[in-house]
Amino acid sequence: MDKRTPIIRCAIYTRKSTEEGLDQDFNSLDAQREAAEAFIQSQKHAGWTLITHHYDDGGFTGGNLERPALQRLLDDVDGRRVDCIVVYKVDRLSRSLLDFARLIDRFDQRAVSFVSVTQQFNTTTSLGRLTLNILLSFAQFEREIIGERTRDKMSAARRKGKWIGGTPVLGYDVAPAGGRLIVNEKEATRVREIFALVVQHRYSLSAVVAELALRRWKTKSWKSEAGKVHAGRAFAKASLRRLLTNAVYAGNVEHRGTTYAGEHAGIIEASVWQQVNAKLRSGRRTEPGATRVPQNALLAGLLFCKNCKCPMIPTYTSKPGRRYRYYVCQTARRNGWRSCPTKSVPARMIEEAVLDQLRTALRVRETREQLNVVEADTQRFEEGRFELVRALVREVSYNGTTGAVSLGLTEKRD
Repeated sequence: MDKRTPIIRCAIYTRKSTEEGLDQDFNSLDAQREAAEAFIQSQKHAGWTLITHHYDDGGFTGGNLERPALQRLLDDVDGRRVDCIVVYKVDRLSRSLLDFARLIDRFDQRAVSFVSVTQQFNTTTSLGRLTLNILLSFAQFEREIIGERTRDKMSAARRKGKWIGGTPVLGYDVAPAGGRLIVNEKEATRVREIFALVVQHRYSLSAVVAELALRRWKTKSWKSEAGKVHAGRAFAKASLRRLLTNAVYAGNVEHRGTTYAGEHAGIIEASVWQQVNAKLRSGRRTEPGATRVPQNALLAGLLFCKNCKCPMIPTYTSKPGRRYRYYVCQTARRNGWRSCPTKSVPARMIEEAVLDQLRTALRVRETREQLNVVEADTQRFEEGRFELVRALVREVSYNGTTGAVSLGLTEKRD
């Protein structure tokens, strides 16, 4: 090589969409890199030299740029530590036409060239850019076709009642050969008891969650194919509702709102499952698409439970012609009434208690001066009490055991 020939620092980027085969002594990433190294060696006379850093993304899709090795490569490009990027094939860098265009523009700004070993072209010429865009268009088309085929295959499998993967549920194990669910008798007995508890407690999820907590029953514990253990968690209302509404337990599978008969055996009788789900649906406060009416609760975001330090959130129950407002401890709502002694408090009662304490505090001149409140504000207290409470009160603490209400006022109001 002539001493006047400039050195072109080349980086090799390799990618594989899945992790399958990466543990082999010679895998797809190694094959891509070997071909790229040979190509760089063939251009040694032009000053091409391979940098030592490896940029290998194993198990990452080409549909986006969220790949660790690619991000390191881009950092080196921005740092002007790379002059040329070599890949085995165009779609190894990206399968998205938009992402690829952005990458090429980024490379051009740093005077970095791009080379594909199996599809030779020069990105510095208009013809090379045209060829590149045509190749990438076909790569994106291929990716979209593969996605459509996968979705069609999953839909067809669902219509035949097959289990197509996902997180295992309580009461079932995945067959050793994969592809189907088998009943775990010990867990299935527990699932049946959970459905019985729901009926026994008149479909009160909070009461059932509290009972499950006493029994120390948890969600499914399972191990992934990679050997990672996913421990079960204590039931909350959300996880309990997911269990009760899962069509798998009635021997069915659900796909895009349609239920099909499954290949696996059901744990719960279809009539029992339908009864429980009908009750749960009818007990919801609003149907899909319904408009929620803002409550404008005076203490929303300010009220906390003294016992468990959790927020107390505004809610209500409705009866013909009347609405009853409450503040409910978030712990009690999520984990059942037995999980916290505070439970709930009527909204009007605690709001009046807060207002009374605030009125009393504002009668003291020193307090008004400390809060920077003029006497005219206190005289208009009843007219704009919502704004004044939000401005002056930092936190309200409620002790459900003793019924005590305490206020924390702001240090200074501007």
